[in-house]
Amino acid sequence: MTAPSPLRILLLCHSFNSLSQRLMVALKAQGHEVSVELDISDTVTEEAVALFKPDLLLAPFLKRRIPQSVWRRYLCLVLHPGPPGDQGPSALDWALLDGAPRWGVTVLQATADYDAGPVWASAEFTMRDAPKGSIYRHEVADAAEVAVLQAVRQFMLTGTETLSAPAPLAPARWRPLVRQADRAIDWTRHTTAQVLARLHSADGQPGVVDQLFDLPCRLWDGHAATGHSMQSFGAVPPGTLLAQRDGAVLRATVDGGVWIGQACLLDEAWAAGGTTDSSEELTAPRFKLPTTMALPALCAALPERAVALERDRAEWSELHYTESGPPEARVGSLSFDFYNGAMSSRQCKALLAALREIRHKPLKVLLLLGGQDFFSNGIHLNCIEAAAYGLGEDGAGSAADASWNNINAMNDVAHALITTTDRLTVAVLRGNAGAGGAFLALAADKVWAHQGVLLNPHYKNMGNLYGSEYWTYLLPRRLGQQAAQHLMQQRLPVSAPMALKMGLIDRCLDGTVAAFEAQVQAQAQALASTYNLPERLLRKQEQRARDEAARPLAAYRQEELSRMHRNFYGFDPSYHVARYHFVHKLAHAWTPRHLALHRA
Repeated sequence: MTAPSPLRILLLCHSFNSLSQRLMVALKAQGHEVSVELDISDTVTEEAVALFKPDLLLAPFLKRRIPQSVWRRYLCLVLHPGPPGDQGPSALDWALLDGAPRWGVTVLQATADYDAGPVWASAEFTMRDAPKGSIYRHEVADAAEVAVLQAVRQFMLTGTETLSAPAPLAPARWRPLVRQADRAIDWTRHTTAQVLARLHSADGQPGVVDQLFDLPCRLWDGHAATGHSMQSFGAVPPGTLLAQRDGAVLRATVDGGVWIGQACLLDEAWAAGGTTDSSEELTAPRFKLPTTMALPALCAALPERAVALERDRAEWSELHYTESGPPEARVGSLSFDFYNGAMSSRQCKALLAALREIRHKPLKVLLLLGGQDFFSNGIHLNCIEAAAYGLGEDGAGSAADASWNNINAMNDVAHALITTTDRLTVAVLRGNAGAGGAFLALAADKVWAHQGVLLNPHYKNMGNLYGSEYWTYLLPRRLGQQAAQHLMQQRLPVSAPMALKMGLIDRCLDGTVAAFEAQVQAQAQALASTYNLPERLLRKQEQRARDEAARPLAAYRQEELSRMHRNFYGFDPSYHVARYHFVHKLAHAWTPRHLALHRA
């Protein structure tokens, strides 16, 4: 029997988000030809279909309907982030608000009825107590890949004949868009769990509309405070703002407290008291920032409640360190869970301080765990953009200055890792890594990644940035000069299995989040206990010395930063325009040509 021919598949998506990227690389790995069109207008979609002539159109992330002129002529499969029977635009939001123990994804055919077409495939998963974005990037993405590949195989075998619809987890029902009233927090009545459910459901977008210091804001990024940390405040009224830590503020609930990591002032709040002087009015930044950055003067009055790097994991902070193993084979694990993987100047300095503190510990292996959802995505574009509103870190008076400070702080972290020669360092990618964050991982001796991880090891998508973090040293030593240049130019995501095949990473592991972390710890312990570890460390030190003699790290840094300086301060504003569009979530005017193969 002849195997079915690969398909021409057009991905239609609102933006090329992590799920769209995950599906693109999975489909390409199956041999399919995949092109991408951003959902800009019906006319643009119709034109894309006419140019590409796809066998199948797949919509993994849309905010509006596929035009009838398209779905009547071509099979269009829509990915719905809910189980069969669930309908409506806020599927995952409602699941989190309702505390659903299990959820799923459904691949269904686009018809005139919203989310009610024939079901082609579905997959289920157990829910975690986590924000919407984390569920989306892990459980939803894993289930979506399974269901989409199943639906595509079915289409290849049977054409337009659909699978029999599986039994829904619940009777079919339409759930409307979640409104702010559905997420509203009543600080005098809601428990910590209820507050977190609302914040988790609004993660990413749109946030929860609430108040801080009697000013209207949107809030994101909630973390439960421990009972131990709340004891020192005594009996306080629910809703009281108590302390600050790592850019977050602590707010009391009826049974504890919640750290609120991200906030955005609403315009009316700025008008009520956010001007710098009587002659100059600033518009409130309409994007999320660390809470203490969004409200610097008011938060400055709150006491700082720092915690030790080594502590109870339940006590929230961006940085956390643990050790394991016998005295002669100690393994250290450092996590840096920065929101959305972005690393501001402040966060880079905190990470560098942690690395210097750990440097004095007698370790054999140091695991760099990054965050649960992202290892790192490089410099913090939102914090950089804030400098244009007078909110820059370290007194940066412009976005260019903030960019310069941030990239230098990132370089300091990368340099500290590269020059750590008395132990083996392993970057552990539990989540995706992009731009400078991908190269920060390469600064470690080894890179281990979960099979579902995506890497975007390039900078050009952000206004043709040249990039730094010693990439001109780190990437060629893994891939060679020619392959390194090709990877930087192609600007496409790389899956962990693909990265392993090309030599970009060293190990690719599968399993649930918990199983992956257990595998990592076991393999790190085995590495720390190897009989020839002293010889490996000696070879590492000798290689670093040879590399430094051939060309000092300072020379790589100087060359990279000279190019970055032109990006930040030069006549070409491309980076600043791209950053502004990214931070303010402006709609795309066209699909980038490296994605839209049909427009090449």
